[in-house]
Amino acid sequence: MRRPGSAVVVLAGALALAGCGGPDSGSGPDDGKAVLSVGSAYMPQPVSDEVAAGFLTLTNKGGAADELTSVSSDVAGQVTVHETVGGAMQEVERLTIPAHGRLVLESGGNHLMFEKLKRKPRQGQTVSVELRFAHSAPVTVEIPVKPATYTPHSGH
Repeated sequence: MRRPGSAVVVLAGALALAGCGGPDSGSGPDDGKAVLSVGSAYMPQPVSDEVAAGFLTLTNKGGAADELTSVSSDVAGQVTVHETVGGAMQEVERLTIPAHGRLVLESGGNHLMFEKLKRKPRQGQTVSVELRFAHSAPVTVEIPVKPATYTPHSGH
């Protein structure tokens, strides 16, 4: 035998839980997670048979920062992340992508170094790169190879 009161209690509980998903409760893209996208990626055709550089912009539309922790590519034996401070380049273990911000990897600044090249990328080709992060899922990017003297017009 069913009791009508228990259905009301279940319905009231379900409605109360449904009300917990309001716009400020973490149900949208700004819910304390990074929301990453990649743009402006390019690699100048390397002049060396040993190393190449890569540049891109990581945009984070989410409410939490994330970190670029490692990079790999089938074109290189090793890909390292570098920052440039006071004109000096140094390898780092990670670079932060701020919440609601960008991490710009650009010529003369922070960048990727493709070391121990397995083949020399040529203008017009693309290089597949996997970006790994502290909190977000890996992202694979096809980076176009541009002329060695290429300079982006719009910046990053």
